[in-house]
Amino acid sequence: MADKKIKAVLFDLGETLLDFGKIKKLRLFREGALHSYNYLRGLGQPTGGFGSYCWQNLIALHIRCWISNITRRDFDSLVLLKWIGAKKGIHLDTEQWKHFAWLWYEPLSRVGRAEPRIKETLAALKELGIKLGIVSNTFVHRSSLERHLEQLSILDYFLARVYSSEVKFRKPDVRIFKAAAEKIGERLEDIMFVGDRIDTDIKPAMKAGMQAVLKASYTNSGKRIPKGVFEIKQLSELPVLIERINAESIRKVDAEVVGTPFLRDKGICV
Repeated sequence: MADKKIKAVLFDLGETLLDFGKIKKLRLFREGALHSYNYLRGLGQPTGGFGSYCWQNLIALHIRCWISNITRRDFDSLVLLKWIGAKKGIHLDTEQWKHFAWLWYEPLSRVGRAEPRIKETLAALKELGIKLGIVSNTFVHRSSLERHLEQLSILDYFLARVYSSEVKFRKPDVRIFKAAAEKIGERLEDIMFVGDRIDTDIKPAMKAGMQAVLKASYTNSGKRIPKGVFEIKQLSELPVLIERINAESIRKVDAEVVGTPFLRDKGICV
């Protein structure tokens, strides 16, 4: 009789932990390009004209994304930026490179929002003894994502943070879930995964043996939801849901104990 209950929750990032909605990618890209360009110019770094700077980065990004789609393996945007910078003779120290990467991401960070009471929700989960983590498909560098989460005052809630840009696989590859489970220190069957994509979040999480929860989003609107998947509209529903699941798990264990032949024959009840 195994003690099987939810002991940890792993979150997808985009449209789950953070809501970005349908964004205007080119407009945000141009804003990031302008911020990063002006930063380099302020440091006296070689940049060339803004037009060529913008196009060079855009083409490099498209090529790298195309390669990622073929290899099913994400890249690290900071590594790409350093490669482009080296070709132009740009020299920055470690913290300057991280800030440079942030300037590219910053326009998107202003779009991405968390639920109004997200801190209260995460705190409630921790009160239940639930470990929290993140599993995200992304090419954005860790420093930018975590700066965004820190600005929202929620970064420290997440013990384990696994980004596909840092490993050799991405969702729906179940290995990324296994890596996160190992990092958070719980069995897959004792972990709940919350995501917005049925193809890359829900189905592979179930395949890995985790309890899957689908958060309502434009990304899954009108799509068929697999059996056994819980649905929520807000993350604030999670504490009550987990309490219900764990209470049901305890009842099942108790029923199994009472129903064992040895205890039944001896007239022992627990």
